Amino acid sequence: MLTRLFLPLMFGLAGAAILIALGVWQLQRLSWKEAILTDISARISAAPQAVPETPDPVADRYLPVTANGIVTDDEIHVLVSQKQIGAGYRIIAAFETDTGRRLLLDRGFVKVDQKNAPRPSGPAGVLGNLHWPMETGGSIPEPDLKAEIWFARDVPAMAKHLDTEPVLIVAQSVSLENDPVAPLRVDITGIPNDHLQYAITWFSLAAIWIIMTLTFLWRARGVQKGSS
Repeated sequence: MLTRLFLPLMFGLAGAAILIALGVWQLQRLSWKEAILTDISARISAAPQAVPETPDPVADRYLPVTANGIVTDDEIHVLVSQKQIGAGYRIIAAFETDTGRRLLLDRGFVKVDQKNAPRPSGPAGVLGNLHWPMETGGSIPEPDLKAEIWFARDVPAMAKHLDTEPVLIVAQSVSLENDPVAPLRVDITGIPNDHLQYAITWFSLAAIWIIMTLTFLWRARGVQKGSS
């Protein structure tokens, strides 16, 4: 009798071991992701500095910077949605620094009906973070240049369109009086970290697998007893 139950028992144990191993792996991934998020948070909140002459999209991602210059009227409008607010646009403007550079400035958010509304421009001090967001992909439409609507922040494409360096400052603050544009600061809320949920899923499946194996063995043992 035990010989007949050996194969399903081994199958059940092997399946449970695989599911548990996947859960443990997700916990390891969780620790790895949390370390990355902690590092990013530290980089975002570090002391600001001048914009590097040749920023690196990897090494300088999230770097806090300050700059003085002129916020121009040359704009790109990127369609976005804000929780509890709804649809609106990120206002990406060309920013001419006092050092003679022309950079991209993500001023922040306005509601849909404010897309073409007048807003202040001119001399300003900017505090923000360098960023090269990865928002493009096969499912993202190309910009509708006729309607002046973009669907993602594509730094190289935006820089070409506004004739700037491919450098984007996401504003924390812009010193323009009566500015209706609400800054959308760089933070870690948009970086997915679902490893805990994945781990719980794998461990739950392992528990179900074990229960199903034990149930099968108990019933098989009962059948064998009844036939003996």
